Amino acid sequence: MSPSDGSFVTPGTSLSLSDDIVTGSGIGRHQNQWVALRSGTLSIGEEVVDVIASVSTPKIPQEGEVIIGRVSRLHSKTAEIEILHIEGREDANRTQDALHRTADIFVSEIVDRFMPSPGDGMRSRDIVRAKVIQSEPMVKASCKGDPSLGVLHSICPVCGVFLNVSDSTPDQNVMCDRCDYTGYRALSNGYGHGHVIPEDVDLSPLNRVGERWTEEMDGRLGHDGARPYLSPMADFRRGENHKMPNSQIRKPTGRDGRPRREMHAATCTLCGVATKVPFQPTPGKPIRCRDCMDKVKSGEVSQEEFAKEREVINKMKHEAEKAAGLKVFVGGLPHTATEEEIREVVEPHGSLKKIDIVTDREGSPKGFGFIVFDDPDQGRAAIKAMKDIKLGGRRLRFEEANSGGGGRKGGRGNGKGRGDHRRRN
Repeated sequence: MSPSDGSFVTPGTSLSLSDDIVTGSGIGRHQNQWVALRSGTLSIGEEVVDVIASVSTPKIPQEGEVIIGRVSRLHSKTAEIEILHIEGREDANRTQDALHRTADIFVSEIVDRFMPSPGDGMRSRDIVRAKVIQSEPMVKASCKGDPSLGVLHSICPVCGVFLNVSDSTPDQNVMCDRCDYTGYRALSNGYGHGHVIPEDVDLSPLNRVGERWTEEMDGRLGHDGARPYLSPMADFRRGENHKMPNSQIRKPTGRDGRPRREMHAATCTLCGVATKVPFQPTPGKPIRCRDCMDKVKSGEVSQEEFAKEREVINKMKHEAEKAAGLKVFVGGLPHTATEEEIREVVEPHGSLKKIDIVTDREGSPKGFGFIVFDDPDQGRAAIKAMKDIKLGGRRLRFEEANSGGGGRKGGRGNGKGRGDHRRRN
């Protein structure tokens, strides 16, 4: 198009301009042709040709600027604030860029004092004044380094009225005149005055910068990142000390975002060094550190080393078995047999840890059960000694529960079919 001063153009509009003109940011060069880069009014001046945007561009907070925001969410380590205003901007347009409408304040950037949780220095719906310390890719802000930065307005989480400044209670600098609530906020010198900071006010001593918390106040702090999920009123109802719901507990994740597997302490059965494995170690099974796993894969482990490992594994298995006892299947039980009767005929051969009589859905005995001997060696000897033992006129049958036969795990006689129930002593 033949340009004229005041013409309306849109992005991509071709402009017939001489090659030696000076252009502004709204005009660019594409395939040897001048084109408009934004919608607006074409301005042809004596020194430069530019496109004046018809609307103001969204505002993006820049590093070093001061923002006013409202605390919208409290996370375990950051407070997320909704940006309401950028100080010093003369542009009347208040539109915020979609990707820069919130800012994060890390817990260490709230006040120059140890604070485990951002909820200990500010609460949801508080109005804060902060300085931008990072603009891209996301806005980060800080309330440290200037007494004018911090909380400007805070409400009582109990009754909702404005909290007044008070130094009557150690380590608590705000209180409610209506109820008995007291708390701590990282106060700005402009607290209660809006973003206009009075010159004759200094509230920084109430923040007790660099001081240790009193014992009473330390007990109220969120050392486990507590309360990030609660509104002010819900916070008061549940109390400052309560168990965090499992749905809110953040489980550690790896670089791929997946939850990390829990690591269990163990001892390498091949070399004997302490290690960690991502599963619960099973006694009697090989557990190897990473170096030993590589040696086994490469065939560098000798037969002598394998023999020593088998000794270690057998010892671990024996110790675990001794601690758990020996489980024995008992067949041929009379349907009227009781736990006391079974104990009476069995305990002369070895002390028992547990007796189970398997029943059906209706609770009627099915004619078999399980007993657990305290000592595995004693239990194996008892199996041999009780070959001819009878109860209620019926000959009982005893077999080690994991040795096959009626007591074999997963077999028909193991009492683990659908609908089976057990009576336990």
